[in-house]
Amino acid sequence: SADGGRNLNLDSVLMGLPMSDPTAWATAMNNLGMAPMGMTGQPLLPDFDPALGMMTGIPPINPMMPGLGIVPPPIPPDMPAAKEIIHCKSCTLFPPNPHLPPPATRERPPGCKTVFVGGLPENATEQIIMEVFEQCGEVIAIRKSKKNFCHIRFAEEFMVDKALYLSGYRIRLGSSTDKKDTGRLHVDFAQARDDLYEWECKQRMLAREERHRRRLQEERFRPPSPPPVVHYSDHECSVVAEKLKDDTKFLEAIQTLLTWIERGEVNRRTANNFYSMIQSANSHVRRLVNEKAAHEKEMEEAKEKFKLALSGILVQFEQIVAVYHSASKQKAWDHFTKAQRKNISVWCKQAEEIRNIHNDELMGIRREEEMEMSDEEIEDPSEMKETEESALVSQVEALKEENDSLRWQLDAYRNEVELLKQEQGKASRDDDTTKEQQMKLLQQALQGMQKHLLKVQDEYKKREAELEKVREEKLKMETLLENLKEQESSTSRVCACSQEKECPVEKTLSTSPVKSEREVLLVGIISTFLHVHPFGASIEYICSYLQRLDSKICTAEVEVLMTRLQNTFRQELSGVGASLEKRWKFCGFDGLKMT
Repeated sequence: SADGGRNLNLDSVLMGLPMSDPTAWATAMNNLGMAPMGMTGQPLLPDFDPALGMMTGIPPINPMMPGLGIVPPPIPPDMPAAKEIIHCKSCTLFPPNPHLPPPATRERPPGCKTVFVGGLPENATEQIIMEVFEQCGEVIAIRKSKKNFCHIRFAEEFMVDKALYLSGYRIRLGSSTDKKDTGRLHVDFAQARDDLYEWECKQRMLAREERHRRRLQEERFRPPSPPPVVHYSDHECSVVAEKLKDDTKFLEAIQTLLTWIERGEVNRRTANNFYSMIQSANSHVRRLVNEKAAHEKEMEEAKEKFKLALSGILVQFEQIVAVYHSASKQKAWDHFTKAQRKNISVWCKQAEEIRNIHNDELMGIRREEEMEMSDEEIEDPSEMKETEESALVSQVEALKEENDSLRWQLDAYRNEVELLKQEQGKASRDDDTTKEQQMKLLQQALQGMQKHLLKVQDEYKKREAELEKVREEKLKMETLLENLKEQESSTSRVCACSQEKECPVEKTLSTSPVKSEREVLLVGIISTFLHVHPFGASIEYICSYLQRLDSKICTAEVEVLMTRLQNTFRQELSGVGASLEKRWKFCGFDGLKMT
């Protein structure tokens, strides 16, 4: 075809060129400023000096010239590795020096089909340019400039790589040696709007195809729609009524009943049938409640078993740690070797860490149970304080034991240091270096033990401070309980006096802020609740707690009662901006002094 005749095969042209005249070959290489080499790589002119002047006046190729760089253009797979002379009808292309670095190229634009060709001879025409570059592929357009460069647009992107292969070649028009008929080609990527537009169109098309493929895949894996609900009829109504009585088919039947009611199938004729089906659905409420209760019971039993097992494991860990501590005491510690002492200390640390983890887990379970305890347990907070106090006491005792063991270890290390000092005075000079190293190691160990001892003492002081705080809180709670009991006794006395003397009681009730025994109980419960929350609580939080005791209590009643008792409760604002809220605090101790 015409295209086949137009696109030349570079391999056949390059490999089929005979070299019958070695002198002409040497002349061409001399014109390019390169050492004349044969096809086999042997020099044709052994006395060639590249520093001599050129016959044609063309300067030699310098790798530091502008436009050259380190990044070489990619070599197409169908191009030969070693570049050779290319003969065309109107011109000849001579390859560059293989020892020079390849010409640099810019970053390839997306969808590039256009190349920039510089270094053209001044007498080059579009026909000559077409003759040279049509070997790389179909040329769509050539835009030639008057300044010895042009832009060539190809039909496909891979043709650009073939055109870049010609970068660095020397071109000579015919057999002329005139400067206007010679030049060095520089081929590089060019950025054209047409190429970018075609590439964007292609990307959009690929994106559309990808979306279509994903849509088909989603439709393929989409679950099928549920079967349609049958229309209402007397026969279907009887079938659904039977299914509602069966526990295994209840879910399907209740969905059908819901759909019929939403469709508007209920009328005067079918109202009785629908009422009977709704009644059947209501009979399953008790079954569901019983199932929920059974599952909750199983969960509680599992929690209890886990807590018992965890407490048993913790007891065993405590015994193991006690064994390590007793072995670390001076009576037994001095009889062990250094390796045995090291192993015992490492095992003791590991056992203590695991014990602390299990202890924290058990304490977390107990905290959850304490948060979920009933109202009776909330009314008696002294037991919770006693458990916390006992836990703190046990921790303080454990810290005391650890402190004693560390002191004994410190004494043992001091004894060893003294023995080593005595041995060092008696030993010879050869053993001085080893003794000094041992002394340094023992001193480092001694410093570490002292630091650890200081940390343990600090922790011991912190635990003692916490224990004192707990005792103070316990005393406050006892005083608060006594005050509440006194308030209850005073209210009972007021009630007894009211039965004997009606008129004076009415006057006192009109003047006193507390008007009934119910309000006295509310004041006591609210005081206890706010004493546990020293930073105060909102009226909604207080009412939510009271409504667990009595659902008839309303927020307005509680707020009016607390507003009347200004010496017992105080309202404060906390927060900034949008987080501003009103909180009530207990100020009975301060109010007692004022009254």
